[in-house]
Amino acid sequence: MITIGQLARYVGVSAKTIRVYHNKGLLPEPPRDASGYRRYDAGHAIDLVKIRTLAEAGVPLARIRELRAATEEEFQETLTRLDADLTERIAALQATQERLRRLAHGRLLALPAEVRAHLDQLPRLGFSERWVELQTDLWILVYATQPGTASALFHEQAQMLTDPVLREMFLDYDHAHDLDPHDPRIDALARRAVQATRARYGTGDLPGQDTGTEIPAMIQAAVNASSPAWQRIDALIREQLGLR
Repeated sequence: MITIGQLARYVGVSAKTIRVYHNKGLLPEPPRDASGYRRYDAGHAIDLVKIRTLAEAGVPLARIRELRAATEEEFQETLTRLDADLTERIAALQATQERLRRLAHGRLLALPAEVRAHLDQLPRLGFSERWVELQTDLWILVYATQPGTASALFHEQAQMLTDPVLREMFLDYDHAHDLDPHDPRIDALARRAVQATRARYGTGDLPGQDTGTEIPAMIQAAVNASSPAWQRIDALIREQLGLR
């Protein structure tokens, strides 16, 4: 028979936690001895280990109390589901760890090799250093927040740059950064972008727009914030395409 302090040390929890488990009806509270101390036996220690393990796996205390009264079959089914959930969480954490390790060796390493190669060729195509830095930051954001669709979006844009007409339009967009927002070239560039968009996608949804998140809007806001000219181009394009 051991005290609550000894039980806490043996199992690796605090005495306060054990008292919480008592109050929640998870762990039977033993009677006090003649000295006024509660004495715990091996059964209490085993129960406490089970409760601690379930709690560490993320099971709410109310659910743990229900499991205490569950049949063996129900208990095993719950453990199987918990095991699957933990496996999924571990895989997600490992993926996050890998991204952190890549970032530790340079931010470009957070991107796939094909994206880094694409960014490396942009200066040779005539794009400014400012454009390359912006594209790098935006692709890092896309791959970090939309891993399921990032690759398709990247291939879509990379393929567009193989078209001389579209590439020239993107170059003009890049070089419009420092223009006055009301320069006539801004309106002409917006019209070209709208025509190219309609020719490529028709009246359907545009790639990367319908993601169910605020990420596309955040990306466009980041682009617009760096240039009043770009902001006006975006406003004109959205107005002519009927976008929100």
